Parts: sequence; structure tokens; C-alpha cells
Amino acid sequence: MFENLTDRLGQSLKGLAGQGQLTEDNIRDTLREVRKALLEADVALPVVKEFVEQVKEKALGQEVLKSLNPGQAFVKIVNDELVHTMGDANDALNLASKPPVVIMMAGLQGAGKTTSVAKLARFLQEREKKKVMVVSADVYRPAAIDQLETLAGEVKAEFFPSSGDQDPVDIANGALQAARNKYMDVLIVDTAGRLHVDEQMMGEISRLHGAIHPAETLFVVDAMTGQDAANTAQAFNEALPLTGVILTKADGDSRGGAALSVRHLTGKPIKFIGMGEKTDALEPFHPDRIASRILGMGDVLSLVEQAERTLDKKKADKIAKKFKKGRAMDFEDLKDQFQQMRNMGGMASLLDKLPGMGGMMEAAQNPASMKQMKHMEALIDSMTPKERRNPDVIKGSRKKRIAAGAGLEIQDLNRLMKQQKMMAKMMKKMRGKGGMKNMMRGMEGMMGGGSGGPGGGMPPGGMGGGGGMPPMGGGGGGLPPMGGGR
Repeated sequence: MFENLTDRLGQSLKGLAGQGQLTEDNIRDTLREVRKALLEADVALPVVKEFVEQVKEKALGQEVLKSLNPGQAFVKIVNDELVHTMGDANDALNLASKPPVVIMMAGLQGAGKTTSVAKLARFLQEREKKKVMVVSADVYRPAAIDQLETLAGEVKAEFFPSSGDQDPVDIANGALQAARNKYMDVLIVDTAGRLHVDEQMMGEISRLHGAIHPAETLFVVDAMTGQDAANTAQAFNEALPLTGVILTKADGDSRGGAALSVRHLTGKPIKFIGMGEKTDALEPFHPDRIASRILGMGDVLSLVEQAERTLDKKKADKIAKKFKKGRAMDFEDLKDQFQQMRNMGGMASLLDKLPGMGGMMEAAQNPASMKQMKHMEALIDSMTPKERRNPDVIKGSRKKRIAAGAGLEIQDLNRLMKQQKMMAKMMKKMRGKGGMKNMMRGMEGMMGGGSGGPGGGMPPGGMGGGGGMPPMGGGGGGLPPMGGGR
């Protein structure tokens, strides 16, 4: 997410980082580049103008000019202004009303509204411990009701049935009564979308809003439409008292224009951000964390929270105990690590949240690297339990059998075995003096020498040649949240 903006802002701010003094001249040059970066990211022009003006005003203040490290002070100003532009702090849902709390979802067709209903239902059930009912008042889109019923079953939310020949207001009122009868905490109402804003749509959704008086009216918008997302949200806000925005498909948005424009143009907070197609891919929107990611400083808080929700603690603790006893990580452990990584959204998702790892993102998303990781899993699946636990027994005929079983060559297996030995060595370094520094140095070597710098990343061919990604953890022998050794 925001890869292009991160790269451009990083290049823009690099020039000031080493400056011993800020002057109008060097600030002007940097701000010109920042302005270009924001415009290329499809941030709305009024937002860009105000952003640049605010940064310039604060950067020329006496406090910054007298700072011991003006370059860092300037980066902090940019960070703070990004946070302010996106809304200062997370704005949580209002769930304090008398149950059932009604949440109405609005938006254009194709923005991911129905999927967001299911994601929000899952979020409320799992993290807020609420009993949730969902209903579709979309009587126009073919199979919209069936789609929501399927998704409701997937996330185990109560589904209120409706049909295409009913009036949307009657559907919503019926669902509200059913939610009361079943003592539901929350009722989420999915509404019809259109391909564009029109009077008929606004009239119907206003009528629906007046009938059920929702505590939250959330506008669902596709992040990939850039500043158009903010303009559409503004049009809806003029017809409907919106309380917040859900930004969907943000994982596919490398620009970031919508995230930076919506709050400024509508005055409404972004409450959630959708980071994938799965029903668990919905996160509360934290402006400070997003700003940190945009500036390449990672989002460790979100990573830890995600780890606590998704990791198998028993497996993580098992690896941690092995690590403390000085035993090497075997292929059984490595397979567990791959599974944990998938549960957390894959390597690209992890690197996006880690400080200084921006330069590795492209390598992690490289098709060759992803293919190589699948090859590694196939080879491990082709081993017997004994071979996974004792890599040293894999010789001669065993190598032929394992490679053939995975449909690969013996050379592929040799590379995997070489990498397993490298990871075992890296874990031993972690146990010695200067553990984390040694581990990061080991990672840089495995990744091709550049942790986040230009030209860094995995060597050609991804995992080949002994290179590749280290394990995600091992009791502190990798990324800390993944190994149980936090």
C-alpha cells in the first residue's frame, strides 16, 4: 500500500535528512518535490495546497531552525501533517446506543459494500464480542441478497432474509424488529449501489435512513479510484448525514490519494480500511500508523495486534523453547512458519508494517520469489516426518525421492537444505551477544545486501542461490511477533 508515495516522499526528504541547517531555499526545493509526490499519488489539489502550506509554515518556525537535527525535525513535521490530514486519531464506531445499534452501509456499485458488511460483522463479533444481524436492502443488483446470505454464513452472523420484490424500507423495518426479538447487539443494513450518483439513488437511501435512524452511516468507497473516491464521498455526504468512511481495496492502491483526501474534503473520518478480499481483512484506520507506513517507518503496533489474533501460540512457543535450548530449526518448524506467515497476509503484508523494509517490498511481491516459496513448501510436503525433523538424514536416494515427489530437481532441494542451515546459524547468532543486530545483519546477507536501501532486496531468482527470506520468528530469531519470544 502507498508504495509509489512512499518512494517519492522518501526521495524528496532524503535531501534534507543530512542538512545541518534548514533554509528557505532547501525547504522550497524539498516541498516542490513533496507537492509533486502528492499530486502523482492522486491527492486532491486543495488537500495538497493546504498540506504544503502547513508544512512550510511549521518548518520555517524558530523551533525547527534551532533544532540540533533540522532534517529529522522536518520529517517529523511532514509525519504530523500527514496524521492531521487523515484525521489525527482513530474514530471508533458508536456502539453505545440502545441495542440493536443500526449501522447503514452506503456507496456506489462495485466498491465492495456487501463484502464490507460481512467483514464488519466479523470484526464486531470477534473483537467487540457483539451479536450481529445483517440484512440486504439491495433489491436491484441480481444475487446481492444471496451473496450476503453466503457471506453471513461464512462469518457466522445472523442473516435476515429479504427478496427483490420488497420495498427497501419494509425490509429494514422487518430486520430491525427481528433484531430486537433476538436480542441482537448490532444490525448492519446493506443498501443498493449505483454506477454513479443520481437523484433516484439519493432519494431512496435518504428515505431508508429516515425510517431506521442508524447510529452509524458508513460510506464504502474504493481506494483505487483516488481523489474521485473523496469527491463521491462528498456528494453522498451532502445528501446523507454520513458518520464515517470505509476505504476498501487499499491493498491494491499504491498511490494513497483517497486516504489523504477523504477526511479533508468531507470532514468525515475514515473508520476502517479494507486490506484484502478475505473476511478478516478489515482494520480500524489509525492515521498515525498509516502516516508511519507512508514515510517508510513501518507499523509495528498493527503487526503485533495482528500477530496476537492470528498466530498459533502453541507452535510459536514450541519453536521458542527449541531456540532457547540451542536446537536448530528443522523443516517441520519451517513449514509451520510458512503457515503462520500466510495467516498474517503473506510476506508483502509483513514487510509493509516493518520499519525500513520498504526496499524489500518489491522483492517480496516478485512472482519468481513467490513461486520459489511454493517450491519450498512442496519439497517439505514431500518429506517424511522423520526427514523434516532430522534434515541431516536427507542424502542420496532420499533426495531423489523428495525432489521427484515435489516435481522439482535435486538442485532445488539442495538450495532449500542450504537455506535451512543458514537459518540455523542465524538463530545461533541471535543467542549470542548483540543478538538482534546479528540477526538483522544475517537478514541483509540473505536478502542480497540491502535492507531497505536502493538496490536492496532478494537476489535474482528469489530463494535461489542460498538467498531468500529468513524464518518469521523462531522465538525471537526472526521477526519477533512470529516466534513467541516477544
